[in-house]
Amino acid sequence: MRTFYIFSSGKLERKENTLCLITSEGRRFIPVTQVEQIYLFGETALNTKLINFLSQNSILLHFFNYYGYYTGSFYPREINISGTVIVKQVEHYLNHSQRLYLAKEIITSAIHNIHRILEKREYEKEILALRECEEEVMRAKSINEIMLIEAKARRIYYSTFESITNWEFGERTFRPPENPLNALISFGNSMLYTTILKEIYHTQLNPAISFLHEPFERRFSLALDISEIFKPLLVDKLIFRLINENILKPSDFLKEVNFA
Repeated sequence: MRTFYIFSSGKLERKENTLCLITSEGRRFIPVTQVEQIYLFGETALNTKLINFLSQNSILLHFFNYYGYYTGSFYPREINISGTVIVKQVEHYLNHSQRLYLAKEIITSAIHNIHRILEKREYEKEILALRECEEEVMRAKSINEIMLIEAKARRIYYSTFESITNWEFGERTFRPPENPLNALISFGNSMLYTTILKEIYHTQLNPAISFLHEPFERRFSLALDISEIFKPLLVDKLIFRLINENILKPSDFLKEVNFA
């Protein structure tokens, strides 16, 4: 099973029992048995016939706008439904001590992975400060307190980004990002979020019931929880490699379109 990325504008439709992408360059047929998820970055026309077909074949669809911002996902009807798992998931959310335990595990795991990134670069002062953050997390009495400590740990971590990459960073900024490095982080985090959402889909977990982030309508907050753990290893590590090996340069980004 593969992930398909569509950057050309056009139309994606069902053609008998397969997918057909129609662009200015012609038609391309995509065997549905090979597709696990699809990313749409161009202006692509869809219809309900296609959506129903994707749902029948358990294919996720992710949408990005003109600037490369993630705007949402089509999440097919769940196939691995378990009432028992959903009940247990809700119980852990409603039980303060159980939810607190899970939230602490998520953030301490995230900080541990930040350590792994920094320890190879001899940032002793920052590593020591992050260890203090870990201890503060373990003493925390509320989810809000954990979130504040997590934000503090991220600020410490982000303070190293300019020296690691030799790119301008300043501080973490969103929508719009103020520089190419912030744009890379946002894009990488979106790709990680959708990847984790796809993995959750193949489990019996409900993606809207989370433990660190507050569950809200119209978002899959469990994917946000799990993303925190893997951001340093899967997003930041890749960004550092792309920059340090000169695969990407600041000149590759256009300020006029928010550094897309």
